[in-house]
Amino acid sequence: MGQNEKRLASHQVTKGVEHAPHRSLFYAMGYTKEELDQPLIGVVSAFSEIVPGHSQLDKLADAVKTGVRIAGGTPVLVPSIGVCDGIAMGHTGMKYSLPSRELIADSVETMALSHCFDGLVLVPNCDKIVPGMIMAAARLNLPAIVISGGPMLAGHSHATNAAAPDARTTGNGTAPDNCAAGSGTAISLSTMFEAVGARKADLINDDELYEIELSACPTCGSCSGMFTANSMNCLAEAIGLALPGNGSIPAVYARRLQLAKQAGIQIMDLVRRNVKTRDILTLAAVKNALAVDMALGCSTNSVLHLLAIAHEAGLKVDLDLINQISSQTPNLCRLAPVAPTHMEDLDRAGGVPAVMAQLAEAGRLDLSLPTVSGKTVGENIAGRRNLDPSVIRPISNPYSQTGGIAVLWGNIAEDGAVVKRSAVAEEMLCHSGPARVFDSEVEAIECIYAGKIKPGDIVVIRYEGPRGGPGMREMLNPTAALAGMQLDKSVALITDGRFSGASRGASIGHVSPEAAAGGAIGLIEEGDLIDIDIPNNSINVRLTDAELEDRRARRQPLPPKPLSGWLARYARLVTSANTGAVLE
Repeated sequence: MGQNEKRLASHQVTKGVEHAPHRSLFYAMGYTKEELDQPLIGVVSAFSEIVPGHSQLDKLADAVKTGVRIAGGTPVLVPSIGVCDGIAMGHTGMKYSLPSRELIADSVETMALSHCFDGLVLVPNCDKIVPGMIMAAARLNLPAIVISGGPMLAGHSHATNAAAPDARTTGNGTAPDNCAAGSGTAISLSTMFEAVGARKADLINDDELYEIELSACPTCGSCSGMFTANSMNCLAEAIGLALPGNGSIPAVYARRLQLAKQAGIQIMDLVRRNVKTRDILTLAAVKNALAVDMALGCSTNSVLHLLAIAHEAGLKVDLDLINQISSQTPNLCRLAPVAPTHMEDLDRAGGVPAVMAQLAEAGRLDLSLPTVSGKTVGENIAGRRNLDPSVIRPISNPYSQTGGIAVLWGNIAEDGAVVKRSAVAEEMLCHSGPARVFDSEVEAIECIYAGKIKPGDIVVIRYEGPRGGPGMREMLNPTAALAGMQLDKSVALITDGRFSGASRGASIGHVSPEAAAGGAIGLIEEGDLIDIDIPNNSINVRLTDAELEDRRARRQPLPPKPLSGWLARYARLVTSANTGAVLE
């Protein structure tokens, strides 16, 4: 190695006499001397045949590898696991979803350091995989870039009573046999879950349910609404770790493959300039991402993940900061499950750069920050404009002056709770009602399906937190059932678990401390009156401090669930939701 040649991490396995054994192992896989003379770029792909958002990532990873080679690097493909939250929903599998975020971060760290990669291109798409990979990038502090798989297109249905909140008529009322895109009512996976509730309430019949079942998810990609996967893909772009377009370009568009090639090319620029993840992932960048989060009306899960990402980067971010930014940032977008628009509509309207351009008009972004594109935030969005005000509202006419997410505090959430305010009907922003108490999601959904929840009730689901669940199960089934039964404007849900980004209504999650950690949510009894005041960020049960302490003294907490495997280890190590449910 010449005196002026830059020392790379990969030189630990590619340069020098003492590393001849390492090189021999590379030669065994077909690498050439020329390839080993170039930087080694880990291409971390979550491709599998069990996640719709990941089923096309083999092609995306190939495009990344092409870009790396164009720019003079040697791509090395390595795998990542990924859970499909939709398939895992409503059974034991959902206990593994959030914990898998930690496994993903650990596995990326393991592969990158064991094999001396000089840079990383992260190829995720769905809920826990995107934050898990970004957490690893923050931990490793290597040059890294994210290229997500992209959203699926919306489905279309002619079911007579689809009762979809994200429904809109796009055709002329004549239904082709295959419900082709561009005809019928635009729907998404949330429509499918809500249709189950509608069927249970006899609002639709079996044939209508089946048509929605066949139509809701027409292509590969992350589910088409502003659910958790797309929220995190947009925020990866907003935070500066992904190229413009990452959040919204549909999975099936050629532009997605082109963006992947550009990501492969750009990682080589980052390696040559030694631009590392934490050079970009700063507190100011997280604040930018939070502002975009509030403008887009992202999933409440984004709070968990941004807290965890900040933790890995050594940044101080908490619920107070999140509420502060929410109070200062207008909500500009309402996509499915709240409204009839989907990710393809956001892309057509200009995507995340158009949203950021609107926020920049109001001085809500730091435009000086660097990004993986090699340009600043301001340079990335220069000339970008809102191409459809019906999808992205102008800054002068927001849906609300405050952001899409609100943090609540009170005597049953001393350390906070989180709600997607933009998904709550106006009449439910302030609500009081009797508690209907359940010690698991399974108990609650059985009661809902049996028609035993009435207008005005507040469903309380506890012992589903990070430790108590364990794994903080996502509860789309109960929220979707209530919406499908047309109870979302009269019934609230409160839990120490969490809700899917596809949930809508007064769904208040992340209640901290959780019941299994002695939180006051575990003291609520059937019939207790609960007051929810989202505009004033409060949630309280109508009990005095003395009454709560008396109940605490008499409380018989549920015994810990019998656990085995790595979930038992996770339950021992996981922290509270208000800190991002990171591991100690």
